Amino acid sequence: MLGKVEELRLIGECVLLDKRESFGRLVEEYQDGLRSFLLNLTSGNVMLSEDLAQESFIKAYLNLRHFKGISRFKTWLYRIAYNQYISYVNGRHSHADLEAASVITVKDSSVRVDSEIDIARCLRALSDMERTVITLFYLQDVEIKDISKIIRVKENTVKSHLLRGRNKLKLMLENNGYEK
Repeated sequence: MLGKVEELRLIGECVLLDKRESFGRLVEEYQDGLRSFLLNLTSGNVMLSEDLAQESFIKAYLNLRHFKGISRFKTWLYRIAYNQYISYVNGRHSHADLEAASVITVKDSSVRVDSEIDIARCLRALSDMERTVITLFYLQDVEIKDISKIIRVKENTVKSHLLRGRNKLKLMLENNGYEK
């Protein structure tokens, strides 16, 4: 994992020295997490999440000179990706385009495939905002203060969506036979 100083060095090399391989290093570092984030937002639509990820990296590269370094590059990049997703949803496309089997990466190999499908189904049942904060917090390990910057709401609002989403997930899983 890149530290903030390393991120700033790579960004500086890219902006000042036109070293594209420095941006390539940033892409390598964050592409898997960003794709996973978008995959969950798009309810498993692989092609759409890949397109949005690619558009996000292009937009980040083209606007790299405007990165102020106040937040981490990851936070800035996820904000761009979230904006790309929102633009897609608010654009000529509807939520019906996003219906597909959601893909959730569960690291514990003892978890049954059925439970992954149930979790994916439950995530799709959440509101967009709840799904976004749950995905960022639990699947991407993004801190609440950074989620607040990504989706541009107050930290307490993030906490409210997180609590509401977590409670809905818990209730849905309990209703599907999972223990309390």
